[in-house]
Amino acid sequence: MTEKKKALLEAFPHTIPIMPAYIFLGAAYGMIMSSKGYGVIWALLMSLIVYAGSAQYVAITFFTSLFNPIYAFALTLMVNARHIFYGLSLMNKLKGTGRLKPFIIYMMSDETFSVLCAAEPKEGTDKAYFMFFIALLDYIYWAFGTTMGGLMGNVLSFNTKGLDFALTALFVVIFISQWKSQKKHSPAVIGVLSSVVCLIIFGSSNFIIPSMIMIMILLTVMKNKIEEDV
Repeated sequence: MTEKKKALLEAFPHTIPIMPAYIFLGAAYGMIMSSKGYGVIWALLMSLIVYAGSAQYVAITFFTSLFNPIYAFALTLMVNARHIFYGLSLMNKLKGTGRLKPFIIYMMSDETFSVLCAAEPKEGTDKAYFMFFIALLDYIYWAFGTTMGGLMGNVLSFNTKGLDFALTALFVVIFISQWKSQKKHSPAVIGVLSSVVCLIIFGSSNFIIPSMIMIMILLTVMKNKIEEDV
C-alpha cells in the first residue's frame, strides 16, 4: 500500500461526520443560486474558488442587489476573520507538510480545522498527506453538494431550517472528544468562558472575533502555567 493511499484510507473516517452536513448544505446553496438565476457552473465555481460556507450564502445578496465592492470586502473579511486565528493555531502542526501546505491552508474550513486539531495519524502514516486528504475530502463534499443542488435547481425544494445544526453538533462532539482525551482542561475552560462573556457583551452577531481575541490573549498570558499543568 502506497503512503498516499494509506493516508487517504486513514483520513476518510475522520471526515464522515462532515460529509452529510457539507453535501446537504452545499446542495441548499446550489439550489438557492439556481433559483436566483445562476446556473450550476457559477455555483460550482463559487464553491471551488471562494469555498467559504456562510460567506457564500451572504454573497448571494451581492449578486441580486447593487454591488458595492468595498462593502462586500469588509463583510466577507468580518465573516471569515476567524480564519486568521485558525492559521495561527496551526502554525506548528503544519510544519513539515512541504508543498502540500498551501493546499491545506487553501482548503481550510471551520470543520476541517476542528478535525485537524483533534485527529492524529497513526504511526507510520505520512502526516502531511493525512492532513491534506482530510482537507481535500471536505472540499470535495462541499463541491459535490453544490453541484447536485445546482443541477436539481427548481425541480426540488426543501426546507433547510435547522439543517445547519448538524455542524453545531459536530463541533460539540469534537469538543467532548478533545475534553476526554486531555487530563487538564484549562484551555477549553478559557475558550468557553471567553465565548460566553463576549456573547453577553457583544451579542450573538458580533461575539466571535472578540472572543477569539480574548482567548488568544488569555492563552498567551497563561502559556507557562498551562504548559506546566499539561
